[in-house]
This record gives sequence, structure tokens and C-alpha cells, in this order.
Amino acid sequence: MKVVVMGAGVIGVTTAYYLAKQGVEVVVIDRQTGPGLETSYANAGQLSYGMTSPWAAPGIPLKAIKWMFMKRRPLFIWPLMSPTMWKWCAQMVGNCNEESYARNKGRMVRVSSYSRDVMPDLIADTGIEYDGRQQGTLQLFRTAKQMKASKADQEVLAEYGSPYEVLDRDACVAVEPALGHVRDKFVGGLRLTADRTGDCRMFTIALTEKCIQMGVEFQYGQSIKAIAIENGKVAGVDTEIAGRITGDAYVCAMGSYAVSVLNPIGIRLPVYPVKGYSVTLPVNDDAFAPQSTIMDETHKVAITRLGDRIRVAGQAEIAGYSSRLGPHATDTVKHVIGDLFPKGGDISRAEGWTGLRPMTPDGTPVLGASKYSNLFLNTGHGTLGWTMACGSGRAVADVVMGNTPEISMDGLTAARYGR
Repeated sequence: MKVVVMGAGVIGVTTAYYLAKQGVEVVVIDRQTGPGLETSYANAGQLSYGMTSPWAAPGIPLKAIKWMFMKRRPLFIWPLMSPTMWKWCAQMVGNCNEESYARNKGRMVRVSSYSRDVMPDLIADTGIEYDGRQQGTLQLFRTAKQMKASKADQEVLAEYGSPYEVLDRDACVAVEPALGHVRDKFVGGLRLTADRTGDCRMFTIALTEKCIQMGVEFQYGQSIKAIAIENGKVAGVDTEIAGRITGDAYVCAMGSYAVSVLNPIGIRLPVYPVKGYSVTLPVNDDAFAPQSTIMDETHKVAITRLGDRIRVAGQAEIAGYSSRLGPHATDTVKHVIGDLFPKGGDISRAEGWTGLRPMTPDGTPVLGASKYSNLFLNTGHGTLGWTMACGSGRAVADVVMGNTPEISMDGLTAARYGR
């Protein structure tokens, strides 16, 4: 059996790995010059099992309005003349209620928990290095109001069995000693002890090398023109350089760009790009640097330690498929690292980056079967692609092979959109 995987980000590469483990001939195609060069390149580095939840939650529309008037705002919406964008926004608002939130949260946790459970086996089997740490995530609260509001999150964490600790200021400093230098800037925190961290692109590159050793073929520089349909099935993937690439089955793991090849063949997924920003800077002094991940609740910015580097990521910009990195685009994330860890990293050497998160309005990724018997989907993970990659890849690989996945696919497939 031969499977063609479209996309060489962390989602596509993990899918290829789990297929190859089952003895499948796999070809991975990507328009870039190597693996992990788009959304997987410089994300926050969090494996956020405890923070797995949809953006569409009760109260978010009102919060979003307030955020847009902040000086260093976590959300910005460009007023584009795009019916697709505004329809997606309306669908997201439609999910901002208690019933939808509970349903969507349950689906997402199912995937992220599975990913948490299977990732250690992958690491043990491959021995790959990716600057990984297992020291949890500290959600940092600057105000007593934020601390009080976190009780709702604590109830959800308890419901899904996600371990956590409520910390006062001194306990936060005990976990992240460098915060002792700015202890007047926060009142406490919520520590998610099961969360991990790691460099997503380093992981993707290392796993790609293992895949090659297992016989997986990677074809780069292959822009996909179309998915060819003949007799009710996928007949091949038409590329600009190699022409038609054929297989017995196909997996679309193209993130935000999946819709460009799926729409023409009648698969209309509400996946829309939400732009995020990050900077990566070298550690100046370990005594003043973070040890794991700190999530600044006020600015919605994550600060993550990756070996001898610090990754600072956040913001949500709804601006279509723009990949422009403006001169002031990373001002907010730079402000947060300078505010909380002023001596930890060298901001003058910070490397800026922007990427497009493939978001669904309900927050849940789109996995598994499609309307075509030999086409399978693995996209729409939003900000949690790194968190869900191993679980998604393994589950989709099982579906492709006709095996029963270890988690239920109910509510995870494109069928939930009624198309």
C-alpha cells in the first residue's frame, strides 16, 4: 500500500511516521524546501495538555471587544472584505455558549490526552532530541480578579483529570526562581503539572530523519495545484513540478492551506488562518531566565525555555493569509519578555517570526475520513498542532489502514459540519 501525505509540518510528519511503522510505503510532499518550515517553525513550544480548550467560550465576544482596545492587545481583526472570514467569525461566536464549549472541550481533550499518552513511546522508539522538558506550565496572574476567575478553569481541569496546583506569589517564585526579581508584577498562578515543552521544528526535523531511515520519501518544492478525482475517488495529486503523484490513499495535512485543495473537490471545511507571532532570543543568564513555560494571562503571551534559547509567542491576528512581519508586529511579545524576565535573554538579538494557525470555529481539529474513500484529513488544530500531533498522526494512520483507532473519532471528522 502506498500513501501520499500532503504537508511536511509536524502533523504530516507524525502521520507519515505512524504509517511507516505499519509497513506502508509513504511519500510526503511539501511546497517548502524542508520539513517544519511554516506553522511548525517557531511556535510557542508548549505541549499544552492542561490548557486544551476552544477559543470559542462563554464570555469571549465581550472579552474580544475589550482586548481590541488594549495598547498591547492579544487580538486584532483586520476589517477585510472577506465573506469567508466573517462567516468563520460568526460560526465561532455561535460556539461561545456553555453547551458548545463543553462539547468541543471534550473532543479536544480526547485528542490531546491521547497525544500526551503516545508521545513518550515515540520518543523512546526513535530517541530523537528536541530540547524537551517536563516541568509544566505556569499561568501567571497579574491581578486578583484573574486569580479568582481561574476557579472556573480549575473545575474544568478537575473534571478532565488534568493535574494542577494553585500557587501564591511565593510558590510561583519557587517554581520559576527568576520571577523573584519581578514579584511585584503578579499575585499568583495556576500550574499545570502535566504540560511539557519542546522545540516543534527540531522535533519535526529529527522525526523526518527517522522516517527517511524507515523508507519514507520526502519530495520538497512541490506546490500542489489540485487533487484529481476520477470515478468518485482520488486519482492523484497534481503538482507544478513533478506532475501527478499517485498512491492508494491520501492524507491532507496542509494546515490553513488545506481548504485551497479541498474546496474544489467539494470538501468545504471551516478552517481559517489566525496569525500568530513569536520571537526567539538567546539566554543571557540562567538565573534570570525561565525554566519552563510561563503564560502571561493579561497579554495571552507564552514564554518558553528551549535549551539555551527563549521562545516568546502569542497574539491572534485575523488578517486572511497575510504572512507579513511588520516592523512593530512583535512589540507585544517583546514587551512581555522584557517585563517579566528583563535580564534573562538578549532582546537585541531576538529573531521575529509569524505563522498561520489553522483554526476551526469550534476549536476541534478535523481528523479521519472524508467523502472520498481514499482521502483522509488531519488539519484544523489551531494553536494546538504541536500538542495534538502525535495523537492525531497515530489515530489518522489507523483510520487509513482500516484499523480501529484507540480513541473514538466521534465528533472529530468532517461529518460534524454536515458536509
